[in-house]
Amino acid sequence: MARRTTTTYGFARTSKLLEGRIRRAGESRGFAVTRLLTHWEEIAGPDMAAMVRPVDVKYGRQGFGATLTVLTTGALAPLVEMQKEKLREKVNATYGYNAISRIRVTQTAATGFADGKVDFSHRPAQVAMTPPDPAVTAQARQTADGVGDEGLRHALETLARNVLSKQKS
Repeated sequence: MARRTTTTYGFARTSKLLEGRIRRAGESRGFAVTRLLTHWEEIAGPDMAAMVRPVDVKYGRQGFGATLTVLTTGALAPLVEMQKEKLREKVNATYGYNAISRIRVTQTAATGFADGKVDFSHRPAQVAMTPPDPAVTAQARQTADGVGDEGLRHALETLARNVLSKQKS
């Protein structure tokens, strides 16, 4: 019988070493499925994951679904509030059944996760930079030509260029 030789030489995958700790930390906050924490960006989508983080899951006394609390910053709370139902559907798809019946949006710091610091990595807007049309640039320069202050002239020229290029497109 052929003997299998290992190539890891006693080393274990990091995921296997941390699996128990992640499960205990998740279960202490009500996350029965730790995948909700470890794969949040895949579940919520990159846009929503940049706005919110899951904080905890509370199960009601009646047992008819749980409440997922998510953390966001103050400016993004109205956007998250409007997309709660879509987020709830995505989370329930992860569980495989209607486990989450409500989503609560909070703007306070989540204690226990990263010392309560809210740090959402926002992606810069991906705008395709096209060089401005020389005719539009010349017309914008002519519009702001009579202004004596250089800073104000530059601002007016930029405004004129934006308005003229917007009308053209």
